[in-house]
Amino acid sequence: MKKVLITGGAGFIGSHVVRLMVKKYPDFQIFNLDSLTYAGNLANLADIENQPNYHFIKADILDMEVINGLFEKHDFDVVLHLAAESHVDRSITNPLDFIYTNVVGTVNLLNAARKFWQRPFEGKLFFHISTDEVYGSLGQEGLFTETTAYDPRSPYSASKASSDHFVRAYHHTYGLPIVISNCSNNYGPNQFPEKLIPLFINNIIHMKPLPVYGKGENVRDWLYVEDHARAIDLIMQKGKNGETYNIGGHNEWKNIDLIRLMCKIMDKKLGREPGISESLITYVKDRAGHDLRYAIDASKLQSELGWKPSLQFEEGLEKTVDWYLNNNDWLEHVTSGQYQNYYREQYEKR
Repeated sequence: MKKVLITGGAGFIGSHVVRLMVKKYPDFQIFNLDSLTYAGNLANLADIENQPNYHFIKADILDMEVINGLFEKHDFDVVLHLAAESHVDRSITNPLDFIYTNVVGTVNLLNAARKFWQRPFEGKLFFHISTDEVYGSLGQEGLFTETTAYDPRSPYSASKASSDHFVRAYHHTYGLPIVISNCSNNYGPNQFPEKLIPLFINNIIHMKPLPVYGKGENVRDWLYVEDHARAIDLIMQKGKNGETYNIGGHNEWKNIDLIRLMCKIMDKKLGREPGISESLITYVKDRAGHDLRYAIDASKLQSELGWKPSLQFEEGLEKTVDWYLNNNDWLEHVTSGQYQNYYREQYEKR
């Protein structure tokens, strides 16, 4: 029976990974560790919270004493490390939060694994989930590969690059068994509406302006979150010790083209006249250090482990819009801050 610790499991990507693991592996014990900051929402996991193989732990990866105690008590076999501060705009405003959580928090977990996992670390794995933003910015051509030199441009990407380096250093220095994945922009259900797609869905619903940085020429590769969760599962099971795997959606879109497509879908879904939502587009001053283009080469993951995206962006975006429109209560609770009451109601008052 494997014991899997998933950090940040109440967040956007983490909740989809937790759900997949709980449902797919009934013989595994799945431990979801989350400090429930603004983006952590246990309501994301209400459908599986009573499963016998699911356990929630409210804790902060910065609390080394608590982390050590958990490793000693549960003797985890696998760590899927997703807990992170991840919003670029927030990192520009307050970089220290990102340094503490993304760098120090990661090293705390590495230290606990090193301390409580005994050499030769048989059956153990530290899987660090990272981002393509560590590679910097691309021009009009080219793709990020696993060997692309790091060139982070924001405090967020610098903090993730640093955590990647620490994970590799613990592998080379101490022999810790690790894998790293670097993914492109995720989208799908349960994403906190500070990120582009859910933010604009919410603004369109309420006829608020759609703030577009610069001219909207920035290009991103979009990955449906459930496809990302499948890739993480596959790498956990079959990835090679010490290796890095890029996970991309093969879906490059200019921001402005994506936004216009979203407006078109939303007008149709909401029964509005075509063009109504697009009239909300408002161009604003570009973000400091805004990378022009990200694009992932995920051929290694496909050729070695057999993974590929299950859907294309237009289909995934429509599914995502449908989810938000069908879960308006979730959206309202998140944007009002009331979602944090879920933990108190479900756990503190029991």
